[in-house]
Amino acid sequence: MASTETTPVQDSGSVEAGLDALETTATGRPTLRQTFVNKILPPITALAVVLAVWYILYPIVDDPTKLPSPGAVAGVFKDAWLKGELLGYIWTSVSRGLLGFALALLIGTPLGLLVARVRFVRAAIGPILSGLQSLPSVAWVPPAVMWLGLNNSMMYTVILLGAVPSIANGLVSGVDQVPPLFLRAGRTMGATGLKGIWHVTLPAALPGYVAGMKQGWAFSWRSLMAAEIIASFPDLGVGLGQLLENGRNALDMSMVFEAILLILFVGIAIDLLIFSPLERWVLRSRGLLVKS
Repeated sequence: MASTETTPVQDSGSVEAGLDALETTATGRPTLRQTFVNKILPPITALAVVLAVWYILYPIVDDPTKLPSPGAVAGVFKDAWLKGELLGYIWTSVSRGLLGFALALLIGTPLGLLVARVRFVRAAIGPILSGLQSLPSVAWVPPAVMWLGLNNSMMYTVILLGAVPSIANGLVSGVDQVPPLFLRAGRTMGATGLKGIWHVTLPAALPGYVAGMKQGWAFSWRSLMAAEIIASFPDLGVGLGQLLENGRNALDMSMVFEAILLILFVGIAIDLLIFSPLERWVLRSRGLLVKS
């Protein structure tokens, strides 16, 4: 009679050992070389390519009013730093942008929950939010100036009108993707009303909410730049948008490039310091972060 013996214990142990090895490899800390190659080297290479193209194009264009040299732009940065104005430009805009974004979060979050959970409100306001999200933020600057005048309240109003729809729509999208099983389980365990929103709905909708926040910040920053460019006034201080407009009025392309680079720098810095770590935390908490 043929033997029918098997070795399930040994096979099971081998599988578990293999899974343990895979898990250990996936969660190991990257080496300094891997961090440099994967995180630091790519942006340095991209920056070097941009500078090389800039150096090549400058003598071809041969017109400082259209394309300044990298040295001229660096000189404008140096002068602004020595005069103590550079950080002031950045802080004026960043402080407005972050405060306006915080206000947009306070308004957009409950509005998004209301639209997501109340059918009548969604039918009434949902299309309006989508329409407002597609409306260019610069369109709000003239009416905001006429309503409120040239002051910081006008700036914050433009930021709110640009950012709130994105935050609310992102949260609505996240809530729509919450599995009904989660909600039923939460109700069974007593998580109803505000408790259900705080302990079940918001955590489950977090990926869509974070995406909405990231897009809301982008709209906040664009709205603020549009407001500073169009509604410039000495009492408001010189932000990055005002700096860009000053360069245009003076036909100083080096100053224009200085403002553009600072606006780009702030956008990248906010993403790297706030939203990228937040996205990684959300993905890691759900076991979705893929490490290379």
